[in-house]
Amino acid sequence: MMSQENDRLKNKYGITAWFYDILDYPWERQYRRWRPELLKDIHGEVLEAGVGTGRNLKYYHPDVRLTGIDLSPAMLKRAEKRVREARCHVTLKQADATLLSSIPSNRFDWVFSTFICCVMPDALQPMAMKQFARVLKPGGHFRLLEMVYSKNPKIRKRQEGFAPFVEKVYGARFDRNTLAYLHRSQALEVTHTSFLKDDVYLLMEGVCVKPDEEKMPDS
Repeated sequence: MMSQENDRLKNKYGITAWFYDILDYPWERQYRRWRPELLKDIHGEVLEAGVGTGRNLKYYHPDVRLTGIDLSPAMLKRAEKRVREARCHVTLKQADATLLSSIPSNRFDWVFSTFICCVMPDALQPMAMKQFARVLKPGGHFRLLEMVYSKNPKIRKRQEGFAPFVEKVYGARFDRNTLAYLHRSQALEVTHTSFLKDDVYLLMEGVCVKPDEEKMPDS
């Protein structure tokens, strides 16, 4: 079941990658104003989960050593074109965020992601949270941004209007339960949540609280 979900997403983005940046342009006019602020305090060893076409790369601090992963090889090919814009060292890898089998435990100071949580089916999210906790150092930080359904009736109605398109093209939904899965984690502690715009763009931040001696399993 899990591999089938990932295969569907990989196949979807094998097509979507060709026109992803064009489709995303109306939203990117807003996102590009947020990216520098989201990344300004991130330093050290960093994992960006769902690096996509590499829109965040040029905003990382020069002292960052970035590992950017994505499930889709087609998206990574487009991200490779933006590596030259980055001021930091960048390694791109094709990887499944629910496995991260090629990444050792306690590796990263930060896990950062924009919108991977909207795309990832709920059945897979606890697995991804477990992997984020495993690869983070004790005391490491995470910052995840996703879109959720608004409680404002007018905004919600607009979202419901384009939700079928968003799910068909991006595999994304506005009803994921990412924050609930984070709260259930024993190794990831949510320290702050906020909305970047309306009550739609949910930012979830926190820290890895596993003790140094804890050996978290790879899967």
